[in-house]
Amino acid sequence: MMPQTGKQPSQQMAPTLNHGGHDLFDSHEIIAGMINVLDQYMIFRTFMTDQELISLLDRQYAFIESQYNVLAEAFSTGQKPSASTGVYNMTLSHDVQFGITPSQPKKPNRSISDVKEAGLSAHMLGLIKSQASLMGMGATEITNPIVRRIVADTVPNFIELAYEIFLYQNKHSYYQVPQLSPSDAEKMVHSYQPVNEQPATMPQSKAPVQ
Repeated sequence: MMPQTGKQPSQQMAPTLNHGGHDLFDSHEIIAGMINVLDQYMIFRTFMTDQELISLLDRQYAFIESQYNVLAEAFSTGQKPSASTGVYNMTLSHDVQFGITPSQPKKPNRSISDVKEAGLSAHMLGLIKSQASLMGMGATEITNPIVRRIVADTVPNFIELAYEIFLYQNKHSYYQVPQLSPSDAEKMVHSYQPVNEQPATMPQSKAPVQ
């Protein structure tokens, strides 16, 4: 079949065809990425012994799966899905522990028995951060308005998922948070100030005068 020529407004297309070639590939990568997260979460669970991390993983797995179903349905139909994107509510305290306590230097595992919660939660965090970045980039160029909105609305949820994993790691000293000295921190937080006046003149554009 010869490719169509000329321009065609999206309103004249069937919903399932309201996609550009580029965003079809982006959407495939995003949805496949969600499957990858779910599959790897299932693998990680077999190594876990900490019930707190198991509960966190199970809660996140169920939420990610629900968002996968919403996105997969919208992508295949090009229309509003039967369910809406949800809102992920973490359960861990937002009380971050600052400072560094002595710990053993890290190194690659030497056997499968070395796989512990510190590494498993780090893998989870890496997966969720990567998926959030991928969805944020894709949402800027997806042409189908429904799919784009679902992807965009899911990014904040993945940020919450990642932050909850960070909080778990921080609580157990897997992810320690150093601080600058008070004087250096004070200088940094006061490095900017708001603008209260308009520029004196804006540069002239090259657009033709109408």
